[in-house]
Amino acid sequence: MIGAIIGDLIGSVYEYRGLKTKDFPLFCVESDITDDSILTFAVFEALEKCSGDYDDLGRKVITEFARYYAIYPNPVGGYGGSFLRWVNKIYRTKKIQPPYGSYGNGSAMRISPVAYFARNLDHCIELSKKVTEVTHNHPEGLIGAEATATAVYLALHGKTKEEIKEYIRTHYYPLDKTIEEIRPTYRFCVDCQRTVPESIQAFLEATDYEDAIRIAVSLGGDADTLGAITGAIAGAYYGIPDSFVEKLFEYLDDYCKIVAKRMLNKIKEVEKNRF
Repeated sequence: MIGAIIGDLIGSVYEYRGLKTKDFPLFCVESDITDDSILTFAVFEALEKCSGDYDDLGRKVITEFARYYAIYPNPVGGYGGSFLRWVNKIYRTKKIQPPYGSYGNGSAMRISPVAYFARNLDHCIELSKKVTEVTHNHPEGLIGAEATATAVYLALHGKTKEEIKEYIRTHYYPLDKTIEEIRPTYRFCVDCQRTVPESIQAFLEATDYEDAIRIAVSLGGDADTLGAITGAIAGAYYGIPDSFVEKLFEYLDDYCKIVAKRMLNKIKEVEKNRF
């Protein structure tokens, strides 16, 4: 969760720039959280408000998306066009709207909190579907979110990189290219199937949390979302340097600081009881 938000923050200034190097400043004056983080906070609060009973999770997710949109209508980089039309129709009609069939990487960028509320891997998959299908009901959108959520869950619960890689290859993506093979021709893309496997590969080749983010952003694509997805997995696997968490709080407003502190408490709770 926090790993995703820091990855989003770092990647925010490099979106559209086509960066192809790992040598770049991590935190800049212009850095800011984007819709990736805003909707991650929203998913976290929806899960939190379920108090362990997730039957109504989908409705709570929709409510939190709408509430966060009202608070943060113009984040850096903006929201996706389909999401904007969907959430604005909720406000116009005062009714819950059906999903819009997206296979965009928005489903994966926001999904990491489910891994911290899931009771087991099957439950993680179930929660991922409930969160994702309120907007991204296209099979590729569901797969992208589920692959991300399960990778975070497996990393959080002590699986090795080889075990995580084998699980993803068996169930979701082939992961048959190295970062050095991907980077030269990789271009900006918001499809799950051209963002999620690349993000997972960035994590698999990294030496620590910072290196994972640097690799992801260096692909030169949708940098904030690559950073968010990779950061979610790497944060669960490696942990996050305290200095990065402290830096994040310099960029958050008062409300997001409160929610981020609850996220950190949830992470500590899960890490304490996971083995």
